[in-house]
Amino acid sequence: MGDEYNLREFLAFSGARLLEDKKSVFVGTGLPIIAAMLAQKTHAPNLLIVFEGGGMAPQIPELPISVGGSRTFFRAVAASSMHDVMSLSQAGYIDYGFLGAAQIDVYGNINMTVIGEHDHPKVRLPGSGGANDVASFAQKLIVIMAGQSRRSFVDRLDFLTTAGYLDGPGGRERAGLARGSGPYRVLTQLGIYGFDDETKRMKLLSLHPGRTLDDVKANSGFEVVIPSSVEISPEPTAYDLKVLREKIDPAGIVLGK
Repeated sequence: MGDEYNLREFLAFSGARLLEDKKSVFVGTGLPIIAAMLAQKTHAPNLLIVFEGGGMAPQIPELPISVGGSRTFFRAVAASSMHDVMSLSQAGYIDYGFLGAAQIDVYGNINMTVIGEHDHPKVRLPGSGGANDVASFAQKLIVIMAGQSRRSFVDRLDFLTTAGYLDGPGGRERAGLARGSGPYRVLTQLGIYGFDDETKRMKLLSLHPGRTLDDVKANSGFEVVIPSSVEISPEPTAYDLKVLREKIDPAGIVLGK
């Protein structure tokens, strides 16, 4: 994105800004973990991070390889089980779910299962894991995607892995998912998106530096709601980048070198 930082660093920073102190977040592998770690090491020291493998409220020293890696238990309140963390989510104790996606539609529904027909797919993806549970019960869902295009922002998913607002207003409630408030933010290489309160359709909130409304329209397979006023996303400071590079992912496993 520029000489100062790369796209993944920018997305991690943008994701971290969405997480508040004294809140809980259930994170998926990769950039969601890094964003949560950055928030915890900067403006949200009391952010409670929860991992699918059972780690609850750790103080993570460096990037774990997965949501079940040993670092997810470092100085944790509990080294528990998948059953316990999913039960926390179902009981309504998780403020934010933070996931990645291969495809997303206008209502924030996610595909992480297959591209193409299910029985004869062009690409077979990792599947849900705990993602559907997290999105079903977390109070707010954040989705991060590094490659927005007409193939990832689609009018119709190839497979519904994880529920957003399903078919629009009232969809979650009809499916028995009223406890969770549903999709909250979507982060891509172009901007940050929210969802319209009435229609539940995805809407643009801010453009990243150097990006335009034409970029958004050209890389969306559905019509994004564009309000009259759109902000420019903040950029990471030198300190944010130092923390990301030296304290979170010094090996460049996710962020690169």
